[in-house]
Amino acid sequence: MNRGRQLRELMSEGECVIAPGAYDGLTARLIAQAGFASVYMTGGGTSSGFGYPDYGLLTMSEMVENAGRIVDAVNLPVISDADNGYGNELNVYRTIQTFEKAGVAGVHIEDQVFPKKCGHLEDKELVSLDDYLAKIRAADDARRSDDFVIIARTDARASLGFEEAARRCRAALKAGADVAFLEAPQTIDEVSAAPREIGGPCLLNVVRGGKTPEVTFEQATAFGYAIAIVPGLLLIQAIGACEQALAAMKEEGRHPVPLADLSPAQAFAKVGAAEWDPRREKYRTAPAEAAE
Repeated sequence: MNRGRQLRELMSEGECVIAPGAYDGLTARLIAQAGFASVYMTGGGTSSGFGYPDYGLLTMSEMVENAGRIVDAVNLPVISDADNGYGNELNVYRTIQTFEKAGVAGVHIEDQVFPKKCGHLEDKELVSLDDYLAKIRAADDARRSDDFVIIARTDARASLGFEEAARRCRAALKAGADVAFLEAPQTIDEVSAAPREIGGPCLLNVVRGGKTPEVTFEQATAFGYAIAIVPGLLLIQAIGACEQALAAMKEEGRHPVPLADLSPAQAFAKVGAAEWDPRREKYRTAPAEAAE
């Protein structure tokens, strides 16, 4: 079964699909090992992994390469950030085909100008509704499989208000998107109203310390959200753990005890050592009939 079909089947079960954010193959594997059914490739986390802020500084090919590594690491549907499609509708067409070829289940495309910003920062600029819908139509036309999920994100809430953001979401669904993503609603009332006002499948972005108030996954399901992504959890956790370990090493003058006190073998087990160990001998022994 392809990854898009996997994601659509999860969405059809009626519970909000929780997709924690991964920024590399290791974090994707940890998400799978924790028992989650889907992975989100965070654009902000990917940018941070390159040493850049989430300011639209990565190219489409850099984003796709990282998405492909995450897809290869897990047998789960991967939803990927595709920023604003990296240009106009022609660029979006190529973007969709390239991400689909990499094996992701779907992507979200937003209505910010290029370069874009994280949806929970100030002073975001938008393209016109006509330009945005042209991108969504191009994305719909570009996908080779109807299973591939197109998620239309709008950042209009910050500058144009909630009603305009909902209107853009409705228009995007009519233009061919499968899921609407109203970024950064600012009150619980807006969070709860979005699926109802939009009238179609919706995605919620759960960002601690962002513009959206804290919402439980049970609440997200009750409000009618189809998907909830949690992009920053593992990235922020890693920053904190690394800073703590480095400070302890400097202060103690030795290797400190890490939060996850794993031996090398235990660490490699987290990334599939048990799958690779049998291959050390498997190809060294010829089948009996081949040896005769």
